[in-house]
Amino acid sequence: MGKQPVKLKAVVYALSPFQQKIMPGLWKDLPGKIHHKVSENWISATLLLGPLVGVYSYVQHFQEKEKLEHRY
Repeated sequence: MGKQPVKLKAVVYALSPFQQKIMPGLWKDLPGKIHHKVSENWISATLLLGPLVGVYSYVQHFQEKEKLEHRY
């Protein structure tokens, strides 16, 4: 019982360089799609961005405090 070769057919998909309308549906109703995503995921976005903004503001405050520390 040896290995037997299996013939495979390769399928290659390509877009024509002359094709102008590749993804027209991507730009349709873009503000509506963005509003839907934001309203659907605002809790997750808040939980992600809240700590990031807090850490960034803390770092900026700490660096400013270090710069002004030599004045006292």
